[in-house]
Amino acid sequence: MSVLTEPKIDGHCHVLDPAKFPYNPNVAYHPAGQEMGNAEYFLELMGCYGVKHALLVGPNSGYATDNSCLLHALNIGQGAFKGIAVVPNDCSFEQLEALKAQGVIGIAFNPALMGFDYYANIEPLLKRLQQLDMWAQFQVEKDLLQDVMPFLSKVDVKVMIDHCGRPLLSSGLHQKGFEHLLAMGRDGRAVVKISGFAKFSETGFPFDDVKAYVDALTQSFGLSHCVWASDWPYLRAPYRLDYGPMLRVYEQWFNADERHQLMYLSAKHHFGF
Repeated sequence: MSVLTEPKIDGHCHVLDPAKFPYNPNVAYHPAGQEMGNAEYFLELMGCYGVKHALLVGPNSGYATDNSCLLHALNIGQGAFKGIAVVPNDCSFEQLEALKAQGVIGIAFNPALMGFDYYANIEPLLKRLQQLDMWAQFQVEKDLLQDVMPFLSKVDVKVMIDHCGRPLLSSGLHQKGFEHLLAMGRDGRAVVKISGFAKFSETGFPFDDVKAYVDALTQSFGLSHCVWASDWPYLRAPYRLDYGPMLRVYEQWFNADERHQLMYLSAKHHFGF
């Protein structure tokens, strides 16, 4: 069995269907062309590659805090999907509870896009997530994780870090943000997504410059706290990416047993599939 047919759970992907769910006109970036893909199409793609389940992440691009497209996908997926929603920072306990009842298991925070100041007052929201046993998912880059750490030291919420923390590769393995991420792994209090290489690689596919960072993360977190994700349909990718060739990268870096843990068992456990 190859990586293309092994059972997998995709830990980070998006659905975008502006024909049925129009974009928010006030959002600066509207994905188009091959950046789009609706839930029905993604279910077909999953069937082609042995993907049994997927964690759908509400995109800031196009939809901002409108989760209609995401909730539609969760409704028609018949158990295939769970979701990470985007909500206002003052989202109430009752609103979070209603989202959870529809299959949303966490909330996305994106300082890499919105800046840290946008999230300066999220401690009450993190506490509500803790009460509901939901995930706080952070997309950071470079050293931004340093700014987030004070929140995470105060609230014992379940934490998930997107796309390897998006380190600045020219700064090396000992940059402050990445060192904070490795420490979170050693403390056993977070899950990291081994994904999004195109967002921070400086050499591009097949991402040879990323390998040392992936090795450091899997060593610090252990594969049981690492999750594979495709990042389909590759919003703002600087060059063409496709599901199959991206999977081949993981086949080169991990043996079959390691892939089964990273690409299936970890997500099954952490996301409750």
